[in-house]
Amino acid sequence: MRKILYLVHQSLDGYIQGPNGEFDWAEMGPESSDFGQTLNDEADTFLYGRVVWEMMSGYWPIVESISTDPHDLRFAPIWRATRKVVVSSALDRAEHGAEVIGRRNLAEEIAALKAEPGKNILLTGGAGLANTLTGLGLIDEYLIFVHPVILGGGKPVFRADDIRHTLRLTDSRTLDARTVLLRYERAAGE
Repeated sequence: MRKILYLVHQSLDGYIQGPNGEFDWAEMGPESSDFGQTLNDEADTFLYGRVVWEMMSGYWPIVESISTDPHDLRFAPIWRATRKVVVSSALDRAEHGAEVIGRRNLAEEIAALKAEPGKNILLTGGAGLANTLTGLGLIDEYLIFVHPVILGGGKPVFRADDIRHTLRLTDSRTLDARTVLLRYERAAGE
């Protein structure tokens, strides 16, 4: 069975966005970019919630015309070529070849996606879908990039849901002499 990997960038104080929705603080240096490339090589499906999808679909199709960042230029063709699945109850369809699921039974639809043959499924950014899938026990690994910034508020990575989730640390490392990567697996029995 394929794994769902949740990759998220967060501040030291646990937020994915600042108080005004800002996400201008996460820097992708060469080591972070190379690590991301390894994850892309091991995945054949990108999974998004609606909000992150709208951000991604507004940026990656045109990135070469607005960015000179090496990470962006390296990832853009990968994004375009990789299968994209959007979980949304508000969207009927999505552009750029993406599939939309989540209108019936989310747990069954995600379990069916995981049961398909293929590589890993990479859930990137956002908190809503990740929190929902965590509650359903469907995320297999968490890859958290902790950036050296304290935002003082905003949107937290994990919401309080009164449910304890036990994880096992499988890797930690410093990337680009500034960002810490924490990699966790869902503990047995979770």
